[in-house]
Amino acid sequence: MKLLFLGDIVGRPGRRAVAEVLPRWQERNGYDLIIANGENAAGGVGLTPPILAELRQAGIDVVTSGNHIWAKKEIIPVLEEGAEPLLRPANFPPGTPGRGFLVATARSGVKVGVINLMGRTFMEPLDSPFRVADSCLAALPPEVKVVLVDFHAEATAEKVAMGWYLDGRVSACLGTHTHVPTVDERVLPKGTAYVTDAGMCGPTDSVIGVEVEIILRGFLTQLPVRHEVARGGPVVVDGVEVDVNPETGKAAAIRRIRELLRPGETAAGQ
Repeated sequence: MKLLFLGDIVGRPGRRAVAEVLPRWQERNGYDLIIANGENAAGGVGLTPPILAELRQAGIDVVTSGNHIWAKKEIIPVLEEGAEPLLRPANFPPGTPGRGFLVATARSGVKVGVINLMGRTFMEPLDSPFRVADSCLAALPPEVKVVLVDFHAEATAEKVAMGWYLDGRVSACLGTHTHVPTVDERVLPKGTAYVTDAGMCGPTDSVIGVEVEIILRGFLTQLPVRHEVARGGPVVVDGVEVDVNPETGKAAAIRRIRELLRPGETAAGQ
């Protein structure tokens, strides 16, 4: 079976690019399940119920998130209800709204576990993602062999360590959060597909999706700045494809996939 995972979707440019590209990718490749990180989909930070519906309409089956999931308070009731295939990192404390893993049914009928975790290095001091990963795997039904992990983390070393920690126990451990795709995709020795960061779906003439001048002002003055999604220029859709044996849950291959939409091919703005 074939899984598609999209990197962080940034604002309206990212959403529109995904909506443009995804139907063509799906027609060409026949993905069994499509997962994307949507924590930056609403104006570059957070997620709202209408935008979640927009992502689902574009063809995304499961939406993962990270540290910005709480930025738009209107998403909290959606997390509490648990009716939508939306995850927040599993290593938030007990009692936090939402869930950190779920079991989705792929188009082929195969049950797929999806786990969302967040790193602690240079980020919030949450529960250990390594220990929580163990708990999530133990809670999955034993018949679920295919498992994908979105590890939303800042430090590359922490991401690499998680890949090795989960090798042979999950089908894929895929990094998000830094918005810059890495070139270290590989299948680890025990059958887990790994990449440090899947990249982003958003404007390329930017600093990880944000207007360049705003970020430069912050670095030059050390004053707080309000991030705004970059406008104009090309928009990229980054992700990875993972081929998995549905009977064993082992990955056979992982490939980076990317499409660049030039101005005029998709609308910009937040």
